[in-house]
Order: sequence, then C-alpha cells, then structure tokens
Amino acid sequence: MDDAIAAKAGRTVSVCIPCKNEAATIGALVRLLHESLVERTGLVDELIVLDDNSSDDTAAIAAANGATVVSINTVNEVYGPGRGKGNALWATLAVSTGDFIVWCDGDVTTVEPSWVLGLLMPLLTETDVALVKASYHRPIDLGGGGRTTELVARPLLSLFLPELTGLHQPLSGEFAGRRSAIEQIPFVKGWGVEIAMLADIAERFGASAIAQVDVGERQHRHQTLDRLGVQAAEVIATLLGRVGADKAFAADQLALLRPNGTSEPLNLDERPPMRSVG
Repeated sequence: MDDAIAAKAGRTVSVCIPCKNEAATIGALVRLLHESLVERTGLVDELIVLDDNSSDDTAAIAAANGATVVSINTVNEVYGPGRGKGNALWATLAVSTGDFIVWCDGDVTTVEPSWVLGLLMPLLTETDVALVKASYHRPIDLGGGGRTTELVARPLLSLFLPELTGLHQPLSGEFAGRRSAIEQIPFVKGWGVEIAMLADIAERFGASAIAQVDVGERQHRHQTLDRLGVQAAEVIATLLGRVGADKAFAADQLALLRPNGTSEPLNLDERPPMRSVG
C-alpha cells in the first residue's frame, strides 16, 4: 500500500460504482472500500456510487456507508437522455475527477481492497498503460459465470481482434483506466461498452496499452439466460460495428427477436468522448 501511495505522486484516484437495485450488496461493498482505502490509507480520493434510477434503497444505503451518491438523472439532464450500463459508466467519468478511475460492479460480494490496489499499480508505474482489466476465478459450484464472455466475446475477439485474446475476462466490470486516455474514446451506452472500450483503446494506443491483473475469486449475482440474450446481441453488434463487419444488418432493424414474436431493441447508441464535451 505504501508503494502505491508513493507512486501516486500527488495524482488522484476515483473509485466509481455504477449500480441499479443493489441494496443487498452495496452497503458492505462501500463500507469496506471507504474504511480501507479512503479513511485508513488515503489511497482513494473519491468513492462515487452512480445510482441508475434504483427502485430500492441502493442510494440511501450507499450514502450511509460513506459513498458520494450521484443520480444518473443529474448527468442525463446536462448531456441528454441515455440508458444502459455504458451510459452509467460514462456518467461516472463525467462526475468524477480522479487522474485514475477504478470501476467496480455493485453486485460483487468478494471485493477486497487489494483489488483496487492491483488494478491501479500498472497505471501508477507504467506510463504506456491506459486500461487495466481484472482477471479472476468464478466458482462453478456457485453458478459459474462468464457465459457471454466464453460464448460470445472470446469467439469474436479470436476472429477479429486476436491480439486481445490474452485477456481472461474481457467483459469484467472491475477495471481501471487513465483518465487522459479514457476521455478520448466514446462509450457505447448498452452492454457493448466493455468490448468497445477494448477495441477503441487498442486501436488508439495499441493492444500493449491494455494490462490485466489477477484479483482472485469473484462472486456476484447472475443474470437469467433471457437477459443474457440481449447482452450477447449487443456485444456482438457492437464489436461487428467496430471492426467494420456490420454491413449485414441495418441499424434501424437491430433487435433481439423472441420466439413468441416480441422483440427487444438493442442499445447501441454512444456517448461521445468526454474530452469533446468538456
């Protein structure tokens, strides 16, 4: 920890947690990070929870445990309407000030302060690193995980961006970035945000600008297969658009078609690079 604090060299760190309806897990997560990294060591300068219109007590619980809570509506009112995970991630970039940002999902139950430290160190010590992804083990007996990663993201990366296939968890919600680099790329508003970020960082700075750190074991809430279908479709469409292989579908017809005849539009809209709206 002392090495990381010394390596900050006067620079600042923000930990941002975008979440929606995470009342069951957000309190313990925020309390742990606040006590360990804000109060005790001072490694983290900002701990922000971005509340994406939760219908439960997520915001109140996060605030009571030490987080600065910001509503997504505050950002949408300034920059225009938006929805989705990527929209929430972009919003955390808008409301935070740290030179380095560490992101964490709000439903994770196994986070340790060492995760933040591990994700930060490559950024603090290597000037050519722009993005650091977490790598972790997901216990099979507790539901496993990474279904979209293994069945969608990894095959796509293998076919179109093989230089990124060394990433064990390309869609991980735990990652860190250098603000000066992250502000130069757009954010897809939906589930394609992580894979688009990898493609855009690799294109702009080179694949070597993306590092990964093993943080151990990850446990979290799992989505149903029904919801994973939308997630998978948005990841596919996003990456195909990035690599120029999207000519087979029309943008105004993008939807996940259900067997019962219903359809769900895909969220492929983007927020512009933060640097362009400052």
